Amino acid sequence: MDNDSVAPAGRTALAEKMNAALRLEPGKTAAITIDCQRGNLEPAIASLPVPEAECERVIAGTNRMLALARRAGAPVIHVYTVYEEPLLGKHPFERAMLESKVSFTPHRESDFSRHKLPGSPEGEFMPDLDVRPEDYLIGSKRTFDMFYGTQLEGLLRGLGCDTLLIAGCNTNTCVLASVFGAYCRGYRAVVPEDCVASAYGEDLHRFALANIQRRLGWVLTLDALAEKLGAPAAAGDRAR
Repeated sequence: MDNDSVAPAGRTALAEKMNAALRLEPGKTAAITIDCQRGNLEPAIASLPVPEAECERVIAGTNRMLALARRAGAPVIHVYTVYEEPLLGKHPFERAMLESKVSFTPHRESDFSRHKLPGSPEGEFMPDLDVRPEDYLIGSKRTFDMFYGTQLEGLLRGLGCDTLLIAGCNTNTCVLASVFGAYCRGYRAVVPEDCVASAYGEDLHRFALANIQRRLGWVLTLDALAEKLGAPAAAGDRAR
């Protein structure tokens, strides 16, 4: 997906100018993955499934983003979600959807009643996600915004980071809410478009990227991100 496909007619020039003006300092930049878990990205067991064709793209893109960050010396943080039984499906909107037997996802049936319980396969990281011992893990996320109720902000302050590279899913829920959270806290948010996807439909995925790009942060290709970081890596390179 290129920037022309994200920005509607008449706004492409804005995106190009903003992206050209972006300067990244690796020492002040953190790479963050959001909910790169089997319950979202492994079609065989996913309880809230991203379209199968998108899953491999997101993990491959995210691993390349992590390789770029590591080569530039930027810290890596993985934020993930589990829902204890008293929390799962208890929001009034979620209860209404479950009671109405409406699928959360348009392309196939979802099963939100079992979505990422603690210790469940759905709650595990994707096996192919490049998680390393030196990475930071934050497992206290229980809602869309990766900041809300977690230690993320304190960690970022301690690391001296003011710019966030954000990957994961879903584009229109957790990614978008977390970009809002970053914006409201004074952080710069950069979303590599090759590293995000949505279970809720291509229309909401595209809307979320356009909303970020036009008001909240930056949407870049991985090639553009590599250039900004000054640490190019080949597609799919996990820098092992």
